[in-house]
Amino acid sequence: MSYSFVQIKDSTKGFSEKLGEGGFGCVFRAMLPDCTVVAVKKLKGLRQEEKQFRAEVQTIGMIQHINIVRLLGFCAEGSRRFLVYEYMANGSLSNYLFSKGSSKLSWELRYSMALGIARGLAYMHEGCRDCILHCDIKPDNVLLDAEFCPKIADFGLAKLLGRDFSRVLTTMRGTIGYLAPEWISGVPITHKADVYSYGMVLLEIISGRRNSEKIKEGKFTYFPTYAAVRLNEGDDAMCLLDGGLEGNADAEQLNRACRVACWCIQDGEDCRPMMGQVVRMLEGVMDVEVPPVPWLLQKYIGMEDSTSGDSETVSEVSC
Repeated sequence: MSYSFVQIKDSTKGFSEKLGEGGFGCVFRAMLPDCTVVAVKKLKGLRQEEKQFRAEVQTIGMIQHINIVRLLGFCAEGSRRFLVYEYMANGSLSNYLFSKGSSKLSWELRYSMALGIARGLAYMHEGCRDCILHCDIKPDNVLLDAEFCPKIADFGLAKLLGRDFSRVLTTMRGTIGYLAPEWISGVPITHKADVYSYGMVLLEIISGRRNSEKIKEGKFTYFPTYAAVRLNEGDDAMCLLDGGLEGNADAEQLNRACRVACWCIQDGEDCRPMMGQVVRMLEGVMDVEVPPVPWLLQKYIGMEDSTSGDSETVSEVSC
């Protein structure tokens, strides 16, 4: 559905209630005339022609999945670009994972969320007529509805922004912790970059801590490397679980989730599974072998500052 700028401004009460802000714009709480609460994203730096923007948005709006935030409408007037999404009552996954209240997320709920996110990505990659990349999978872009069902936000934004999306991603401090090695090397980006990001998010769901934070575990200062090594050496996966859960987790599910995560963050994209395979692994209908330790992760040990800042290389997004 198309909205005028006046309608957008009125529904947001003059953009008075900001829900969040990212590299691609601000999000505001809004209420439509029928009293439906929605989220309005104000895009910035978009140079796409109005006709092309409308065509892309209408294509994205036709795609629906229980684990993808639904696009309800848009506004395109002059240089102004807005997207209208369904409202997610419980905010982002990061608000729960990295807060003192992370223990509120039981293991059962975390595993269900991990499976839901995987299903959403599998649909984007393999269930749509054309493969659609997300390119910025991270806990901040996983929103939770009133029942804590996970939904992937900013679905289709990479397609809308094109090369501008790549440039923002590779110069955003922090986001790069979820980016696959190929983003930095400059080779074409495929759906396997999303798989890598998913693996990093899955590790954070398991551990309840940001991968970018320094840890003190012997010679390890980077959690993904620590997790991959411990798993490869056959150690109990319980050592990787969020301490707030006090060991309350299904051991078989935990071991399976850890293995899946470490397969997803392999250096070479050919070594990473398809998201459809990830879903089957987590569902328990497909075996998961012990993954090798990703070699490239080793260089980030104790060097977290090197994973942020500007990058001159911008990879091309393709499928």
